[in-house]
Amino acid sequence: MIFSILLVLFIALPIVELGVLLRVNESIGLLNTLALVVITGVVGAFLARMQGLMVLDAIRRDMAEGRMPAPRVMDGVMILAAGLLLVTPGLITDGVGFLLLVPAVRHAIRGWMRHKLEEKMKEGQARVTTWRW
Repeated sequence: MIFSILLVLFIALPIVELGVLLRVNESIGLLNTLALVVITGVVGAFLARMQGLMVLDAIRRDMAEGRMPAPRVMDGVMILAAGLLLVTPGLITDGVGFLLLVPAVRHAIRGWMRHKLEEKMKEGQARVTTWRW
């Protein structure tokens, strides 16, 4: 299931991205399209870096105060994904990357993921195991 979704994404997404870039090129011209892609990548990478550093600081504070930093770790993973999407050339990936930089969007995704995990656990399809080193 996951493999087929990833396969479709790796094949379909670049084709769709290319189509969008060609349409934007027709509307605003080649140089403006290239500038748009470069600017969104640079600004996005800067924003992802700043938010990533803030999340790392929050994780350190949580751990120093004896709290589990799980929500902040999930934020960090989403910010990392946002950074990767933002440095990937394309406007769709940039849009998704910028969305992942919005704290309210990350909060909603965390809530959705928690709900899905709770459902799986109730159905007996997921279980919590402890690690032993």
